[in-house]
Amino acid sequence: MTGQPPLTPALSGSSDVERFETTSLPLMPGRRVRAKVLSHQPWGLLVAIAGYEDAGISASVDMIALYSGTAIGHDDLLALFPPVGSEIDAVVQQVRRSHPPASIRLSILPADLECFTWPCEFCGERAVVSPGGDAVVLDVRSNDGPGSLSMIAHRHCLAERIRPENGGERLRVLGLGRG
Repeated sequence: MTGQPPLTPALSGSSDVERFETTSLPLMPGRRVRAKVLSHQPWGLLVAIAGYEDAGISASVDMIALYSGTAIGHDDLLALFPPVGSEIDAVVQQVRRSHPPASIRLSILPADLECFTWPCEFCGERAVVSPGGDAVVLDVRSNDGPGSLSMIAHRHCLAERIRPENGGERLRVLGLGRG
């Protein structure tokens, strides 16, 4: 017993005690996954992430966004689409749990599979999100209602924004997941 009263609709403001989807929590940005290509879409691929096929997750690869900064033509881009039914290596790029189903965006770029980076939400510089990198993933939620999203930040950018008198939390952020 924690000494806390039980969570009731009167206390939580909602009768929906599970206010956000939890099945997809292990799917953090930077995590490598295997996925099966379910279909081709004009913008990219719909996929099923191995181990999450029946979890009600919406998973996709936005091929246009991935290759938008290149000089690749439309026909060449279509040629890069893996065949329907094939299994591919991917890395989790973005996670949105604003409303069901959770939306997971994957990258299949070789550079991202090698070392996934994403702009830090605080400074805008790219942070290494792959294991061993300089990034942390923040799961943002609100007491006002369901939904959550994941944001990426450099460890030091987040630590710098924690009040100086809370040095213990600063140290925890800098060491989180590091041995």
